[in-house]
Amino acid sequence: MSQTLPVTFSTLVLSLASSAILALGLEKNPHTDKFEKDLDVARFNIDMLQLLKDKTKNNLSEDEKQFLEQVTSDLQLRFVSASKG
Repeated sequence: MSQTLPVTFSTLVLSLASSAILALGLEKNPHTDKFEKDLDVARFNIDMLQLLKDKTKNNLSEDEKQFLEQVTSDLQLRFVSASKG
């Protein structure tokens, strides 16, 4: 199997974030070509990012830490918004 993306901390974060974005119904599911909202799956992925943040505390570069915090905070805000509507 050919690897197209480098395996980095950022790609891990982006993978979880992408899953959350799809589950929030913000992007079309590439398999169904439909916007599908599943807040339980979105919450799970956001919680996974929070767990990653907690478990890697004091173990990340400053850039990695800021990136993870920004992505997690943004998704939490989007979750609240999606939950209301």
